[in-house]
Amino acid sequence: MRYPASEKLEIIRLVETSHQLVKKTLEQIGVSRPTFYRWYDLYRRFGEAALANRRGGSGRAWNRIPNAVRVQVLEMALDEPELSPRELAIKFTDERRYFVSAASVYRLLKACDLLTSPAFIVMKAADEFREKTTAPNQLWQTDFTYLKVIGWGWFYLSTVLDDFSRYIIAWKLCSGMAASDVQDALDLALEAAGLDEVNVVHRPRLLSADISQVTVCCDEVDRFHGRLQL
Repeated sequence: MRYPASEKLEIIRLVETSHQLVKKTLEQIGVSRPTFYRWYDLYRRFGEAALANRRGGSGRAWNRIPNAVRVQVLEMALDEPELSPRELAIKFTDERRYFVSAASVYRLLKACDLLTSPAFIVMKAADEFREKTTAPNQLWQTDFTYLKVIGWGWFYLSTVLDDFSRYIIAWKLCSGMAASDVQDALDLALEAAGLDEVNVVHRPRLLSADISQVTVCCDEVDRFHGRLQL
């Protein structure tokens, strides 16, 4: 299916504001990653005009939902403005027993000026690191995994993974994503690896996907007198 420039831009904005991985978001929308990143490169370099198709599209509507359902989605959005388009789509599907995609909810909220500015922009990662790890504790990776438990709400799994062994050194199940949650997971990892008791010549570097986590890592450097090296 060929998308007009306006819908390509909406998909880009949806991915930017999504709390989940780019791959997962694109799978739900039905757009391949190579296609998305081609659009994203054009948009970042030349603006929205570069997203226009050279040939006319089919004119087919994308994920159109009935007007009655649109009204219900807007009512829920106004009642719970803290929900993201993806969370709102999940809640609406669970409670109203009518499936709406996150992309459709995003387009609807945007049309009604109910969207907030994205907290970050999508960044393309390299296929592999230039300096590959050759032993454990050279590079640690930290990130959050989102878990939706029906009837309970959202939970967040904070993990610290060793890049060489691919072993989860430490983890913590949290009710939020506060900086203290990342710090607690790092405390557990440092204890498990023994780095809180001895000085190590080759100190682990820390790779984080969240700027708030990087801030915590800086605090950890001070706390452990240089045992973690960013």
